[in-house]
Amino acid sequence: MPDADRPSIATTVLMVLPAALAISVFGIIYGAVARPLLGPELTLVSSLVIFSGATQFSIAALLLAGATAPALLLTAAILNVRHLVMGAVLRASLGPSRIKRALLVWFLLDESFGFTVLAAGRVEPGPRREAVAEHTLLVTGICCYVAWIAGTGLGILGAGLPGLDGVARAVFPVLFIALAALTASTLSLAARAAGAALITAVICLTLPDWRGLAPVLAGLAVALPDDPRQAAAE
Repeated sequence: MPDADRPSIATTVLMVLPAALAISVFGIIYGAVARPLLGPELTLVSSLVIFSGATQFSIAALLLAGATAPALLLTAAILNVRHLVMGAVLRASLGPSRIKRALLVWFLLDESFGFTVLAAGRVEPGPRREAVAEHTLLVTGICCYVAWIAGTGLGILGAGLPGLDGVARAVFPVLFIALAALTASTLSLAARAAGAALITAVICLTLPDWRGLAPVLAGLAVALPDDPRQAAAE
């Protein structure tokens, strides 16, 4: 399949960058939380091998509660059932090679799934869609994987540092506004998203009690129609 049938790697990396930044913050928090439980080596290995924020956070919480191995395995299985659904959805957009699909499945997570479905949906069914889907799943998955490992490493190194938890909690909702900016189709919406992120950061840092409400308000601002007349027409 010629390269012209696929978006460039740089374009895909720029597309996934906000999501990768959010994932790195998750990784920092996980690294800081898991290090006292697992030690630095096992904490890093868990991210290298498991590569699932939801599963790893749940396991850390269960270990804190003194859960047994069967409880850990059952929780991991339940949390990962959704991957069967995501795989079934993407199956029609990927190529016929079972080996290639088996390799790509390692990079299947919520974020890479979303980007792949979006990219594939813009292309007519056929070899070109398969090329676009495989490229998007691979590149976005690698970016998210690197971000998760790097974040975990930073969290391990910074575990116990004063203020780390507060900074991470403040940055986290801001990055969700960055994710919302991915849908911005005009400069006006992009600027509005940037403004919402700034407001969210200020609120989170200065008014901690409003931290939960700040991203909701900012998200509503981003979601407002760019042109009221266009929204009325729709």
